[in-house]
Amino acid sequence: AEIAKVWNSLIDPRLTAHAQPTGLVRGTLFVTVDSSAWLSEIVRYGRREILERLQHSFGRETVKKISFRVG
Repeated sequence: AEIAKVWNSLIDPRLTAHAQPTGLVRGTLFVTVDSSAWLSEIVRYGRREILERLQHSFGRETVKKISFRVG
C-alpha cells in the first residue's frame, strides 16, 4: 500500500499513466500494465530505473524485483 502511494511521484508520469503496482509478495513487486506495447516499452527501457528508484525509497530487501504483466 505504501508503494502505491508514492508510485506516481517516483516514476515518470508517462509510465504511471499505463502501469500501476498491484501487489508485493516476498520482495517481488507486481505491476499491471494496460497494454502489451507499454509492457514492452517499460521492460526494454524502464525496468532497471524503476527498480532502482523503488529500492532507494524502500530498501533492497523490500523490493527485490519487479514483475510486469498486462492486465
